[in-house]
Amino acid sequence: MDKAIVTDQLTRRFGDFIATDAITFSVDRGEIFGFLGANGAGKTTAMRMLCGLLKPSSGHAKVAGYDIATQTELVKKNIGYMSQKFSLYEDLTVKENIRFYGGIYGLSNQRIKEKTAQLLDKLQITKEANQLVSSLPLGWKQKLAFSIAILHDPSIVFLDEPTGGVDPVTRRQFWDLIYEAAHQNVTVFVTTHYMDEAEYCDRISMMVDGKIKALDTPRKLKEQFSAVSMNDVFLQLARQQTVSNQ
Repeated sequence: MDKAIVTDQLTRRFGDFIATDAITFSVDRGEIFGFLGANGAGKTTAMRMLCGLLKPSSGHAKVAGYDIATQTELVKKNIGYMSQKFSLYEDLTVKENIRFYGGIYGLSNQRIKEKTAQLLDKLQITKEANQLVSSLPLGWKQKLAFSIAILHDPSIVFLDEPTGGVDPVTRRQFWDLIYEAAHQNVTVFVTTHYMDEAEYCDRISMMVDGKIKALDTPRKLKEQFSAVSMNDVFLQLARQQTVSNQ
């Protein structure tokens, strides 16, 4: 199967501290890949390198076929990204946010118009198109932010704890959007603190102290650790953690 992400001994040091320690893994195109670990495990550092925001100290990685160290701009053009903090402009309307990001992504005016209509209809927020984003409920904001992150049809989207703070029903609706994107061959690379969400991923990587300590499907990981849930797997691995800084 075609690989969307390939890493080989990817390492990032900050002085004497090794935040990400020689991690090697690959992600298939169209896969929902969960990237988990306790605070300080190194997952945010790894994600920043994969997004072209941080240079690796050593090792190699390709994202969407491009080298993260030498082809940074091409990496950025072919990915979407949604941070754990809400990333849209609260003082712009829904439509204005879509238009603004469409311009950043290099879409034509006609394409932005088409995408705006499609997005508003899909999220059922056509009536709210001219409302300030600040007036929307958090769940709506998160679904809007995700939809805008894939507005330019990237091959990969990185989601950094995208459902933090939203209610369980909205989280489930958000994951419906993730499934839909994956069915359209978009690779989804997601971090989450909700272990029930880990069950929704095709495969899961779990980091401890900058190293990948487990990587497999949720079912096989639960078998491997004799656990009844992904939360049990997480707790067994998290107890091994010795550092607290990421």
